[in-house]
Amino acid sequence: MLLHNSLSPIAFSLGPLSIRWYGLGFAFSFLLGEWLVRKMLEREKLPAMDTGRLVTYALFGTVLGARLVHCLFYDPVYYLVEHPWKILAVWEGGLASHGGVLGLVAAVAIASRAQPPGSLMLLLDRVTIPAALGGAVVRLANFANSEILGIATSGPYGVVFDAVDPIPRHPVQLYEAAAYLLLCAVLAVLYLRTSARLRRGLLTGVFLVGIFSARLLLEPLKVPQAAYETGFWVSVGQSLSIPFLLVGLFMVVRSLLRAPMAQASVTRA
Repeated sequence: MLLHNSLSPIAFSLGPLSIRWYGLGFAFSFLLGEWLVRKMLEREKLPAMDTGRLVTYALFGTVLGARLVHCLFYDPVYYLVEHPWKILAVWEGGLASHGGVLGLVAAVAIASRAQPPGSLMLLLDRVTIPAALGGAVVRLANFANSEILGIATSGPYGVVFDAVDPIPRHPVQLYEAAAYLLLCAVLAVLYLRTSARLRRGLLTGVFLVGIFSARLLLEPLKVPQAAYETGFWVSVGQSLSIPFLLVGLFMVVRSLLRAPMAQASVTRA
């Protein structure tokens, strides 16, 4: 028995204002992220940081980075040549997770300038847990929006997106959400049960490897996201994922070869 997705992209309406699942997912992810990072810093008895400022920077950096990468790599002719004024029209859809990661790193780097030396990598390592959870929430919102569709399947797990067509498709959004939730659990265990939090860059490296390994494996199950990639042996999403994966592997190896930092010196490293 096939599952039919007839969800509306609008969660609820307040008069003329329509609140969408995607917006709710973004808001929930960043609010939860601020709370989690603050609790982690308190748990480790680290110097207080302005997590409110951090989450504000992270929100704008993530959205801006995701939008720019989408415009530059997924539909450059439309945005750079034909309709450049639509680059900032984020309400029309079109955000790339690769750019979101770049924007998040840039935002954390800017926010950490007002913090003690060594705070950048410390914050990046701790942001990975809510970031993985946020990625899962956003993919669930993509499912509700009937976007980032999977290719057709004859399997019993196929989902018909009623707003699109009657074809059963791989619910690839749910596959990605499950992968990101698993990554979030792995990061949480590493943080809580091991010395990973004292190995600068380890959690960030695991995050990059996990996120972009999932992208590499699941991209073939997606309908091409860029019109010009039809017939390519590797998709745009896979091409963009490879550098992130390599950087993540490098960070994991480097952090494991270094001795873990002492808790008291973590902010001075």
